[in-house]
Amino acid sequence: MTIHTDHVSVQSAKALDVARIRRDFPILTRKIHGMPLVYLDNAATTQKPLAVVEAEKSFYLTLNSNIHRGVHTLSEEATAAFEGVRETVRNFIGAATTREIIFVKGTTEGINLVAHSYGLKNIRNGDEVLISGLEHHSNIVPWQLLCERTGAVLKVVPLQDDGSIKLEDVTALMTGRTKLLAVAHISNALGTVNAVKSMIRIAHERGIPALIDGAQAVAHQKVNVQELDADFYAFSGHKMYGPTGIGVLYGKETLLEGMPPYQGGGDMIKSVTFEKTVYNDLPHKFEAGTPNIAGVIGLGAAINYLQGIDASALEAHETELLEVATASLQQIDGVRIIGTAKEKAGVVSFITKTIHPHDVGTIMDREGIAVRTGHHCAQPVMDHFRIPATVRASFGMYNTKEEIGRLVDGVQKVFEVFG
Repeated sequence: MTIHTDHVSVQSAKALDVARIRRDFPILTRKIHGMPLVYLDNAATTQKPLAVVEAEKSFYLTLNSNIHRGVHTLSEEATAAFEGVRETVRNFIGAATTREIIFVKGTTEGINLVAHSYGLKNIRNGDEVLISGLEHHSNIVPWQLLCERTGAVLKVVPLQDDGSIKLEDVTALMTGRTKLLAVAHISNALGTVNAVKSMIRIAHERGIPALIDGAQAVAHQKVNVQELDADFYAFSGHKMYGPTGIGVLYGKETLLEGMPPYQGGGDMIKSVTFEKTVYNDLPHKFEAGTPNIAGVIGLGAAINYLQGIDASALEAHETELLEVATASLQQIDGVRIIGTAKEKAGVVSFITKTIHPHDVGTIMDREGIAVRTGHHCAQPVMDHFRIPATVRASFGMYNTKEEIGRLVDGVQKVFEVFG
């Protein structure tokens, strides 16, 4: 979890019952190559608790029907369950109304929706979109496409050598032509926690709306979009113990009202003739076609599961994992941690001096340890550090200090194999 002094200390927080939590995730009992699984790839996707699996299963076994269109019992019950999750999401992120909660496939689609709908309407030739050097490709490429189509300019806040972004650099790059700020809440490649509340405030002082990529944040810290004052906030279910293929785009109602639909089709309309279509009200205007109904049900179960866990205990537990992993890896000769910002959460990314990350990951897998190797869809971050890739260990609520020990042993095994 985030490491800084005003957070709850590991010693003072109520202990997280990790053993109980692990029982909710049967996959963690698997053996890989004869070794107990150590799953440290949570930034790519988290494992799913039984509650989420059972929620989706129950939908298909007892409620399966299309929503919003039927007067029969199954359709009405499925619709009530689906829309009930919208309220669950609203409460989870502190939105003002369910009209501001748009169901999408994930963070990527949420950002693309804003780039296409808000961007094409409001950004013109010579305007500027400001992002940071920390971004995932999903928060780079949509803006590049927008700039190609409109003649706008993409500007990038430089990345510091510790993996952080300086607020003064954000301020310096904003001009009268800046029409949008789009930044990650937490870096997927390095774990850096951006000061997004301050960034949003700086942008708003200049009349610039802000989009936050929250894919790596919502599973690790409490997010309140109204307290942040975010104009748009996107996140994915599968990175917060929910299903794949479902996510959320939050947008301020006033902004969403002024945006044209992203896609056309069923349910996003009030009426259609060959001469004219009248679009549906929020949030349905942005939800064309049959949605991932079971995925939404699973997302609601994941949120309920997260909210059933003591937040301070979870934060303290993940902070301890990050601190222990960082300190332990730093003691291994030949290991270099990439990304040493003061504010970090959930991720330790590293390289060895002589062994390619892919080889490290392969040997670790033979030890039953799942880590991610590569550029993590953040090639500009790798370019900044002049490296092709890193080994990334990322943590979740079910990980343990014993598993950190396995990670360290695995790295040492790699050095033994390669001499």
